[in-house]
Amino acid sequence: MEFIEFTLPSGIRVLHKPNNSGVSHCGLMVMAGSRDEEEDEQGLAHFIEHTLFKGTKKRKAFHILSRLDEVGGELNAFTSKEETFIYGSFLNTYFSRAIELIFDITFQSVFPAKEIEKEKDVILDEILTYLDSPAEAIFDDFEDLLFEGHALGRNILGTKSSIAKFDRAKILKFIERLYQPENMVFCSVGNISENKLKKYLLKADELAQTRKKTYKRSPINVYKPVKQDFEKSNFQSHIILGNRACSMHDKDLTTYTILNNIHGGPGLNSRLNLNIREKYGFAYSIESFLQPYSDTGVFGIYVGTDQNTMGKAQKLIQKELKKLSTEKLGVLQLSKAKKQLIGQIALGQESQINQVISLAKARLNYETIETIEEIHKKIEAVKAENIIDAAQHLFDPNQLSSLIYTTK
Repeated sequence: MEFIEFTLPSGIRVLHKPNNSGVSHCGLMVMAGSRDEEEDEQGLAHFIEHTLFKGTKKRKAFHILSRLDEVGGELNAFTSKEETFIYGSFLNTYFSRAIELIFDITFQSVFPAKEIEKEKDVILDEILTYLDSPAEAIFDDFEDLLFEGHALGRNILGTKSSIAKFDRAKILKFIERLYQPENMVFCSVGNISENKLKKYLLKADELAQTRKKTYKRSPINVYKPVKQDFEKSNFQSHIILGNRACSMHDKDLTTYTILNNIHGGPGLNSRLNLNIREKYGFAYSIESFLQPYSDTGVFGIYVGTDQNTMGKAQKLIQKELKKLSTEKLGVLQLSKAKKQLIGQIALGQESQINQVISLAKARLNYETIETIEEIHKKIEAVKAENIIDAAQHLFDPNQLSSLIYTTK
């Protein structure tokens, strides 16, 4: 896998993966997410992502939204706990148009007061929709439990009270602190020469303001397991059981990923799905998840079940946890798990926009980009003993937290 890599005068790192497609994708990833918000800024990273599209020094909102749309392209953005990503998809002919637009809204947005007030209503509606879905809300509430008192646990959307206080001054303060070119990566996948890419980016880079670098992320706080139960007006009971997990820099991340896949990952052949949903029918929705962050991570098991089968489902989950912590995987079982992960990675890379996102995130957090061959080598190196060690650490009963929404 060959990449084109260089750094712009402002400090923005560039990573490009060439291909022969007629469609290209590119974006600017900023190391600024909800974990970087101060106490009175809850939801601000996400709010800024929305208001970036509301006007720049030379464009009205309509012109921003139409710039790629009118040539059949797309402009979009998202916010996570640790990043904001502004990106576009377009025909190769419009590479320069997309680059200029993304840099314009990232560095030249003016955040009109009228648009800020309108966007508050949009976000408040988004919060109400989210609160109306306990199966979604419980995931964020569980992270808030795991990281109680730390910004990493907060909901990305913020709260009604925090959003009501947002204004242009607060937005500009956040941008001044966090939208540092040295904390940004421009990533693209498409059919363009290195010379043309450099030409377009050097021109766009003139908009990037180098700011005084003063911000450092607050270290993660000490973990104490917590168990909480709440009665809610739900049709089902919702349960999450889990623990803090490995960061994206942990040497055992591949082992934990395989373990999660076996236990309750995206495949229908996971142990939780086969033994709790398919065998007994105790749950329609059951899964485990692993979310690594830059300095910590989250592992959890989610199940949505009827009130009268909740206890049985929990016992079966505990049984599976114990089994993976004590019974060594056979050679064939481990081989199948490795092949499954290799296949999932390959399928995930079929989407070019997924490639842009994963490469940008990797370049933002790592000094070098691993090749597919290096990733496969790591997967193949995992042993059955490693899986047991990871399970014993992750599934330690004394370290598990739980959050339960029972029906009234």
